[in-house]
Amino acid sequence: MKITKLETFANEFVGFVRVTVEDGSSGWGQVSTYNSDITAQILHRQVAPWALGRSQADLESLMSEIPEREHKFPGSYLRRAMAGLDTAIWDWRGKQAGKPVAELLGGSAGQIRAYGSSMVRDITPEGEAKRLARLRDEKGYDAFKFRIGKENGHDEDEWPGRTDAIVPAVRKAVSDDVALLVDGNSGYSAPRAIEVGKMLEQNGVEHFEEPCPYWLMEETKKVTDALKLDVTGGEQDCDLQHWKRMIAMRAVDVIQPDILYLGGMHRTMMVAKMGADAGLPCTPHCANLSMVTLFTMHLLRAIPNAGKYLEFSIEGDNVYPWQRDLFVECPFDITDGKATVTDTPGWGVEINPEWLAKSSYQVSEA
Repeated sequence: MKITKLETFANEFVGFVRVTVEDGSSGWGQVSTYNSDITAQILHRQVAPWALGRSQADLESLMSEIPEREHKFPGSYLRRAMAGLDTAIWDWRGKQAGKPVAELLGGSAGQIRAYGSSMVRDITPEGEAKRLARLRDEKGYDAFKFRIGKENGHDEDEWPGRTDAIVPAVRKAVSDDVALLVDGNSGYSAPRAIEVGKMLEQNGVEHFEEPCPYWLMEETKKVTDALKLDVTGGEQDCDLQHWKRMIAMRAVDVIQPDILYLGGMHRTMMVAKMGADAGLPCTPHCANLSMVTLFTMHLLRAIPNAGKYLEFSIEGDNVYPWQRDLFVECPFDITDGKATVTDTPGWGVEINPEWLAKSSYQVSEA
């Protein structure tokens, strides 16, 4: 079936994509969140011309061809736009086959352990500890991630003493049987990250995400080599050659591709396989409750090297008001600390028509 139409429905924060083929059937996907209105423009300008008139069966070839056709633009925005085409075609394929995408990828519907992921730093150690303990009791989470240091902080803390206070405060509040993860958001030099990492280990933290500026792989590797806990990273990285180097040098212990930053399911499956071949687990980044978390749920039900848990944002409309009313029925629910991939065909979600009506619309047709 040839692709005849690509439509985008976007605002500044999120953008959905509908692909239609020649018999009129369609599937839904999403470009990456944040500046999604810009990414939608790129989809129509630099992705649609190469996709329209091609068969949906050519998806895997297109994911290699488009970066070559647009070789003057090797960066993130092109990949963020490609993800919209990729994920929409996977939904179409699932609906045509009557299967969830997870099954098309070689997996199945079912449950996934989740960790509750905090997205804020403007919260006191006491406040963070209290809300994580409450969510443990309410939702059954047995793993949480919270933020330390300062984003791109050059060894500064968000405010003096916050990191040294928040780690033991959270550990005490949630008990020793809850897994703790932290995110440094590129905040430290290697020596300082190692120093902080020793403190994390003393408090039973098992995952130290992006301790150094992510573009400095050699610095991150120093931290990985010096610590016993898992050093993780990769969310920002969208170049497959960079991924090959990162994995070959074992810069991290756990790889964390973001499906929408990287360019979709096909490219993420390629990175996951690179990790599997090297014996590295894959715990993707998915830091909001748009379709990216749904995509990641399906991926984790399919890959052999799925990490211990799914990242699941605990931030609601007060932090991300743009998440409100995206879907007819919310596809996300945490019960006993687990999320569930249903056996509904495709992604198993319906975009809210009222949201679509308020968005900025563009169309490219063959």
